[in-house]
Amino acid sequence: MNDNTFVIAALCSHMGSEEPEKPLEPKVWRALEAVLLEQDLQPADLLHFRKPELMERLNADEAQAERLLRLLDRAAGLSFTLSRYETMGIRLLTGWDAQYPARLKQKLGSSCPPLFYAAGSIELLEKQAVGYVGSRSIGETDEAFTKQTVQKTVGFGYGVVSGGAKGIDTVAETAALEAGGTAVAFLADSMLRKLKHAKTIQAVQEGRLLLLSSVNPEAGFSAGIAMMRNRYIYAQSDATVVVKSDYNKGGTWAGAVDNLKHHWAATLCRDHKAYPGNKALLEQGAIPIDSNWDGDVTRLLDEKQAEHGEQLSLFD
Repeated sequence: MNDNTFVIAALCSHMGSEEPEKPLEPKVWRALEAVLLEQDLQPADLLHFRKPELMERLNADEAQAERLLRLLDRAAGLSFTLSRYETMGIRLLTGWDAQYPARLKQKLGSSCPPLFYAAGSIELLEKQAVGYVGSRSIGETDEAFTKQTVQKTVGFGYGVVSGGAKGIDTVAETAALEAGGTAVAFLADSMLRKLKHAKTIQAVQEGRLLLLSSVNPEAGFSAGIAMMRNRYIYAQSDATVVVKSDYNKGGTWAGAVDNLKHHWAATLCRDHKAYPGNKALLEQGAIPIDSNWDGDVTRLLDEKQAEHGEQLSLFD
């Protein structure tokens, strides 16, 4: 791990629930990062600054400088924790690392998290992918549609991106792996808990599954992280399939509406008007698909682009 990564981890990561100093919030880190760039500095340079230099070079007041020093002073404990994670196959990626998710940087910009914990093959981030989102509460028809659609998109060479949660996420991830494909999962729950499953460990070791989390691998579920995680799914995908959505509530709905507004990826929605959420998303501009769709994302987007004369995917 290079010094830049180490410093960002010291400033922005949660090491435990009893930390004497809370890490920098993402927006605070972004502001500090902007100052570093203006001053032609790197995060690692902060290791050599005392309080007067921090105040002068970063235009920080005394309290802010002292907070930075306290966070940087966590080095010993942080080094031990990160070494323990590395023995478990979990590495740390920051926005200053070449392996940080490039699509997220391109599409989300400053709203990207300062760091990700990762387990698995980082190369999977370079693969074309289709996201799958939907309710945790699903029926047999929802599961069947998801499995069939995943098999089709995998057949065209697309990986799967999911949130690793129960319901549609897990069904899509499992279907991709069983079909001989690959999957990337942005987690909003404990990475270590997920890594206890034998099939998960095997898929990670085989380079077919990549787990990513913007929070400590030991952290439990966070609703706020889950909402942000939806953005990562769309941003990493060439297109994202909404299998089942509630209307005007829940993470699936919020994530789809957010994506329709920002156009991180094409929004494909199961044409199942018995679900009010699906019906409303289609009315707002989501592209309808059903069980007859062949899974060819490129052709579908090309057809819609020709029909509407607009670009539907922002990733080349």
